[in-house]
Amino acid sequence: MQLITIDPRALAPNPDPLRRTKATPQADALLLATIRAVGVVVPPIILPQPGGGNGYIIQLGHRRVEQAINADLAEIRAIVADPDVDKDALKALVETISHAPLNPVDLWRAIERLIAPTWTEEAIAVALAQTPRQIRKLRLLANLLPAMLDHLATGDMPEERYLRTIAAASTDEQKEVWKKYKPGKANPRVSWHQVAHALEKKRMYATDASFGDELAQAYGIAWVEDLFAPADQDGRYTTDVEAFLGAQQEWMSTHLPKRGVIVETGQWGDPKLPPKAERVHGKPGKSDHTALYLDREGRVQNVVYRMPEVQKPKDKGHATAGSTEPAMAKPRPDVTRIGQAMIGDLRTDALHEALARAPIEDDMLLALLVLAFAGRNISIASGAASNVYGFARMERHAVRLIGEDGKLGFDHETLQQVARAVLIDALSCRENRSDSGIVARIAGDAIGADGFLPNMGTDEFLSCLSRQALEGSCRDTPVLPRQRVKDTRAALVEHFKERSFVHPAARFLPDKAKLTDWLSRNAVAEDADAVDQLEGQDGEDGDQFAGEEAEALRDAA
Repeated sequence: MQLITIDPRALAPNPDPLRRTKATPQADALLLATIRAVGVVVPPIILPQPGGGNGYIIQLGHRRVEQAINADLAEIRAIVADPDVDKDALKALVETISHAPLNPVDLWRAIERLIAPTWTEEAIAVALAQTPRQIRKLRLLANLLPAMLDHLATGDMPEERYLRTIAAASTDEQKEVWKKYKPGKANPRVSWHQVAHALEKKRMYATDASFGDELAQAYGIAWVEDLFAPADQDGRYTTDVEAFLGAQQEWMSTHLPKRGVIVETGQWGDPKLPPKAERVHGKPGKSDHTALYLDREGRVQNVVYRMPEVQKPKDKGHATAGSTEPAMAKPRPDVTRIGQAMIGDLRTDALHEALARAPIEDDMLLALLVLAFAGRNISIASGAASNVYGFARMERHAVRLIGEDGKLGFDHETLQQVARAVLIDALSCRENRSDSGIVARIAGDAIGADGFLPNMGTDEFLSCLSRQALEGSCRDTPVLPRQRVKDTRAALVEHFKERSFVHPAARFLPDKAKLTDWLSRNAVAEDADAVDQLEGQDGEDGDQFAGEEAEALRDAA
């Protein structure tokens, strides 16, 4: 290496610079002011012209040379590097970043150059003080439309989840979506959420497939590796949903058990069993049937059901004998059982989405875990019990917290993710055996899950309301109740097309009376402990006092 003095105007720019996007005007102004005050402190690094030509080209320090010219400096010092020794791309990248940060697109291009020869993602991450995940995220830019890259160079970078969705789409698909959502003068920023949503494709994972490689080949399924999946998990997936479901259907057809049938699913993902069929939750009998079906994720599920025995017709004569008055019809509830079930499903989906996306402090997360394990749908199997199925569901979360040495070892981010996943599996508002009870609603209210409830101003939900409840929904709206219920419902559906409606019965905050009842019922255990302590006091006076207090506590309980 050699230090020389040279006119900055005699230096030619590098034809393949690391920084392709100009630095901000503020950064250039600061550099110019520094050079005018004290000159060029750190000499730029130059190389002889390739091919034996006269003059030099700039290897590092384009901005310093440019601002030295703007400062009217006749000469600056520069370091002439040996082209056979100093072609260290990583050093060049690190020094360039140290003077002014590169935008994501320029940084990605520089990383791609390093990976091609010898550098690994992990080594580059250490050198740049980045995480390997951040390096892999930047490498997704290789799959983006050039027009999108030009916009990303301005600093408008999407979140990783949106970037992965966009990068998974083809160039033609990206081009069509970009025409609709590209920035304009009125809105210079891009709604990456809308872009990703337009390009999103449902993924069907290999871990959910019951079929093997033979059926996968027959249906033309090509598995794609998810680069962000944990190393110890099978992250393969396909976006060919039709082929995946077809292979699952064929597998079910060839693996039907005795007295088994394949059934379809309803709107909420539950199997459509034959009329009058009763689900069997215990040990199935010899005459019971098995129904196979595909759930919302395309997984093969099964339920056991039992058909009722044929009953002899009952004598209906005595039911109306001597009765001349018509029977009084029961008043219809505000929300039917179907509507209540829909509310349970909607609440659960909103609760799970809030647990996955809403900001939750660590103390709140611990409180939610306490609530979750107080749920009615949680059962714990002891070591002496023969049924340990209760542990199997949570094991897949627990293993993520165990290191290779068999000890607990995890970072804060992993713990947050696992805790949220456990809460999603544990808490439920559905109107079935999985219902967690009032604790799920308390949890949902605590994390603002009301904000994740969908628009319920649909014909499907409003048809579940009584006339009184339907007309009550007209409050705070310009809609007036009609003579016919269906006309009122149609007017409300039209009104709520442009705005969101959530029925008060669907909100998470529990009814005060139910909450008070739940709190009082679960305070009995503390009273019982107090009784035991009082009855255990020594002494004659103490025994008499304990007996009176214990009797009072029993009466209160």
